[in-house]
Amino acid sequence: MLSVIIPTEGAEQPVVATLSALVPGAAAGVVSEVLLVDRSPDPSVMERVADVAGCNFMTFLGSPAAALAAGAAQARAPWLMFLPAGAVLDPGWIDETMQFVQSVAAAGRPRAGVFRYALSPSANVSLRDRLRAVARVVIGPLGDQGLLIAREHYRQVGGYRPDSKRAETRLLRQLGRASRTTLRSRIVMV
Repeated sequence: MLSVIIPTEGAEQPVVATLSALVPGAAAGVVSEVLLVDRSPDPSVMERVADVAGCNFMTFLGSPAAALAAGAAQARAPWLMFLPAGAVLDPGWIDETMQFVQSVAAAGRPRAGVFRYALSPSANVSLRDRLRAVARVVIGPLGDQGLLIAREHYRQVGGYRPDSKRAETRLLRQLGRASRTTLRSRIVMV
């Protein structure tokens, strides 16, 4: 039911943390595939991680936006979840995701979901973190909050444009508040 697309830059630890948070979703049948899209010049590390974890793997040497678009094009499930490498979801994400998908289907009106951003309890809060928190309040969610969207809705809004800078933020703005829901589940970057 859900394809998870994770863009990577060759760093193993953040990807493994994200994958471990997805295991219960795979066991529950919510996650049908995970696709790692690696943009590093040496894909051997991510290829090994994908092999061990049972993920699909592709290399892509273009822009981050083009990598996301390529991952979406390869995904097979009717729902897409885009997560940054290093994102760990709250344990309640599975039930909430199922409820969200069912409510969107029942309403017959396309909506996308983003997760509530939270800093890691062990993180040192920098000035940049504080500025980003203010930006989330003023302009809305940022690309590091993940995105849950039906494949058809993704296509209708034009998806990630390969030539766009900050394509994730642009897509969230294009969705607008009317067709975007902030989910209760938190996303924590490790």
